Amino acid sequence: MARSADVPLSVLDVVPVFEEGSATGALRDTVALAPRIEELGYLRYWVAEHHNIPSLATSAPAILVGRLAAATTTLRVGSGGVLLPNHPPLVVSEQFGTLEALYSGRIDLGLGRASGTDPITARALRRVPEGTDDDFPSRIRELSGYFAPGTPTTGITAVPAEDGRPDLWVLGSSPSSAELAGALGLPYAFAHQINPHATATALDHYRMAFRPSAQLDRPRNLIAVLTTVADTDEAAWRVASPYLLGKLRMQTVQRFDAFPSEGTSAAHTYSSTERTFLQDLAEPQLIGGPRTVRDKLTALLQHTGADEVMALTIVPDQEDRLRSFALLAEAAAGVRPVSAEGASARL
Repeated sequence: MARSADVPLSVLDVVPVFEEGSATGALRDTVALAPRIEELGYLRYWVAEHHNIPSLATSAPAILVGRLAAATTTLRVGSGGVLLPNHPPLVVSEQFGTLEALYSGRIDLGLGRASGTDPITARALRRVPEGTDDDFPSRIRELSGYFAPGTPTTGITAVPAEDGRPDLWVLGSSPSSAELAGALGLPYAFAHQINPHATATALDHYRMAFRPSAQLDRPRNLIAVLTTVADTDEAAWRVASPYLLGKLRMQTVQRFDAFPSEGTSAAHTYSSTERTFLQDLAEPQLIGGPRTVRDKLTALLQHTGADEVMALTIVPDQEDRLRSFALLAEAAAGVRPVSAEGASARL
């Protein structure tokens, strides 16, 4: 299914674990979902990185990216993202250089500056003293150097990274990360699902800071958006409610083993404070029936000038999840990104 004339659609997967489920089952669901996403004409499929969070089974993105690439044929697969402070750049370049060698032209390497976990687990991952500062820009430059043929970083050759380079992306949720991506001449992925009220500003900063590089001659961006599409608005909010209740729990507890089920969320009595929090988080996202989502998507593209939309869909039932992606593709048919000229006019 070709979607080249429409806004490109992609998927961000955090491999959520729900009540009465398991991390193993969630991982198997992800592997089963990727070929179906490919059939729907989506462009790319990214997996996140989290540690010591039982409700998110994404502790090893490089391994999962390889499995997803093996399960698909045309879909771009990658990390959304590898959290670079947790890993030596050399190791990341070797891992993703290997993936690029095996699945040439289909691998994305999204890079984030957070740890994706609590401070104790971060120390266990990094094996560095507490308070040690990681210089994210220099680590990106070091990693990028391993992919440059004939110019080994500090005399080290990362095998087989020099043979082929995946697309590098900078991930973020603030104008500062946008400016970094622009200055490095790399594509930028903004976390609209985390900080929706800063999306347009961050993308403006990215375009203004952009300098051409060996990878990219003009700005390119995507926005990750919390997305749930069902036959009606009411059904979409019902299907999305377990994740939204989970987000409320994250505000009061540091850790829980699984996202609530639809039954648990239906039985929850929301306070006015909770409803205000959820409305502020969810209203700017793509939740609703096909017509509502089409209108929201069109307005979002016009407001931000985003080049691509990456859907984060966290629902308990695998078929509801797949149907949401199918309905999103239908709703987005004919919806196009704002032209480069139109985006520049917003600056």
